[in-house]
Amino acid sequence: MFFEVPVPKNEAILSYAPGTPERELLQKALADLGNDFFEIPAIIGGKEVFSQDTGNCIEPHAHGHILAKYHKAGEGDIQDAIKAAVSASRDWEQMPFYHRSAIFLKAADLLATKYRYMMNAATMLGQSKNPFQSEIDAVCELVDFWRFNAFFAQKIYDLQPLISPRGEWNFTEYRALEGFIFAITPFNFTSIAGNLPTAPALMGNTVLWKPSGTAVYSGYLIMKILHEAGLPDGVINFIPGKGSQMGNLVMDSPHLAGVHFTGSTKVFDQIWKRTANNIGLYKSYPRIVGETGGKDFIFAHASADLDALAVASIRGAFEYQGQKCSAASRMYIPASLYDAWLERAIAMLETVKMGRVQDFSNFMNAVIDQNSFDRIKGYIDYARASTEAEILWGGNCDDSEGYFIQPTLIKTTNPKFKTMQEEIFGPVLTVYVYQDKDFEQTLRLCDETSPYALTGAIFAQDRTAICMANTILYHAAGNFYINDKPTGAVVGQQPFGGGRASGTNDKAGSSLNLQRWMSARSIKENFVPATKYEYPFMLE
Repeated sequence: MFFEVPVPKNEAILSYAPGTPERELLQKALADLGNDFFEIPAIIGGKEVFSQDTGNCIEPHAHGHILAKYHKAGEGDIQDAIKAAVSASRDWEQMPFYHRSAIFLKAADLLATKYRYMMNAATMLGQSKNPFQSEIDAVCELVDFWRFNAFFAQKIYDLQPLISPRGEWNFTEYRALEGFIFAITPFNFTSIAGNLPTAPALMGNTVLWKPSGTAVYSGYLIMKILHEAGLPDGVINFIPGKGSQMGNLVMDSPHLAGVHFTGSTKVFDQIWKRTANNIGLYKSYPRIVGETGGKDFIFAHASADLDALAVASIRGAFEYQGQKCSAASRMYIPASLYDAWLERAIAMLETVKMGRVQDFSNFMNAVIDQNSFDRIKGYIDYARASTEAEILWGGNCDDSEGYFIQPTLIKTTNPKFKTMQEEIFGPVLTVYVYQDKDFEQTLRLCDETSPYALTGAIFAQDRTAICMANTILYHAAGNFYINDKPTGAVVGQQPFGGGRASGTNDKAGSSLNLQRWMSARSIKENFVPATKYEYPFMLE
């Protein structure tokens, strides 16, 4: 290629410690945004679209406060979005990669500078994240996605056939898929919401983007940044609304070329089924890429460092209220370590503060909405009533002002207990104590207990134990951590994704994901074409 995308570096994380300039700027952004009510339209073909059907963007930690009102795309709007994406596809696909990548590289710089504090404030207020959780997600990871994706894409385009014999020229073109991509994004990571529509767009595809109804607030700011960076109209169409209403309309379009999804396994299963039933309708086989649920584990060996294990369990399970698909949700610990670990864990939990995001001394904030609150509380109540479990710490829930759930430790005597198998998506960690001699047997139990295979961690100083865990848990986690919590994958360092019921493992933040959004064309040019039909074996 005639240009080189700069080799990216991970965006530096600001600390927001007392006395730092970024702390003051973020506090100002929180105050300004919290007092600035506005309406959020759908954006279709570059035009703002307002409807009669609206929803509210609230602060989960203060659910009586409405930040904004957003307009939901109706059936006609969705059809218009499909038309806009199809109409824009040819010009966008034909735009040279240099110019497409420049848009997202500029967006990265805008986010890292001009919009840094506004994006953090929007994510903190609308999704109830503390400053660190927002900084590493809504700013640093999204900046990294945009910069690293451009770099990885160029490396893909550079891949060409090794051989062109004399008289021939062989080369490969990398085309966009024929049609549009449907991006369905979750509430819990602003970076995922920004990456799912833009990764296919970078590769020349046009996109319909359905953000989570509880993350429209930060999603709208992403659209503003992309517009300022020069994204042409119709390339990404922003269509908030009910998934049940728009899903089938989009999935039934013959122009559907792919789905980029992060969300529940149940919804992803429905997407696969709908796609299969429609297979004769589509112009081409849609690419289905998804990251779904998790039941992520921490597994401790008797040789584990207790302090490191205790910190990893608190951070891994309770950061962002456990609302991470990678959050530690089940833990296996040997009897010889259990009492000492529990003492350390409870000592830390006694200092954990929970409350509004405006108070920077809080480690935890609120879960996202009433449905999440009720579901998580249901699991805690189930454990409280069971003879197979006991609540070691926490378990209190209060939704009077915000959706607050205490960090909760559960101990179970049943390794197949409900909270050891099912995804909770909240601040609940269930612990199973095994006998030290049963290390290998319990590793196999860990591998077989859950249908998911997203993240997991082994804590041990004994290298033989680490090796055994790595082997037995080979397919149990797409991201596997040794002596570290099972959360916090970094773009360019640990490409993220899992298998089994956790998704297609197409590794966001790597070239593996980008390859799903292109269709290669092999071209051979013959400079000296044959002039006779006979082959040598035919000659006498």
